[in-house]
Parts: sequence; structure tokens; C-alpha cells
Amino acid sequence: MAQDKKQDNSLENMRKKLIFRSWHRGTREIDLLLGRFADAHLPDFDAAELKEYDELLHNSDPDLYNWLTGKENPPANRDSSVLQKLIKFHK
Repeated sequence: MAQDKKQDNSLENMRKKLIFRSWHRGTREIDLLLGRFADAHLPDFDAAELKEYDELLHNSDPDLYNWLTGKENPPANRDSSVLQKLIKFHK
């Protein structure tokens, strides 16, 4: 019981950090694209999806922008179900 609560708190803290990072990337365009997605979807993400999203945030703003706007296809090693949700969210 206590372990479940601890894990819930840990996931909630991770969600808050990822939402903050989504809104504070450095370029306003990416802040808006990622921040709106994070607000809408991260509260429902499980631990695996949060980890995927965290890994996605390690990509550069220009790469993310190009993938989200369809200017470039994401490389196979960067493509994930979370990235596909993010792309679909902005179509």
C-alpha cells in the first residue's frame, strides 16, 4: 500500500517535471506544441509512456519542430508511439 502511494507520487512528480520542461524549451513554437500536448496527455500517461516522452524531450527543438510539422520524417530510432501521438495531436 505504501509502495503504491510512493510510486503514484513519483509518477505525479515526473508528470509535473515533464509538463514544465515541455513549456520551457527555449523556442516559443516548440513550447506551444509540446506544452499543449503535455497538458492534454501526460496526466493519463503510464510510467512507460512518461519514459518515452522524457526520451523524446532530449531531441533538439529544430528536429522536433520538423517532425511535428511534417517537414521531415523522424528517424526510425527516434520514432515511438508517443511521438506518433504527438504528431497526430497537431494534425
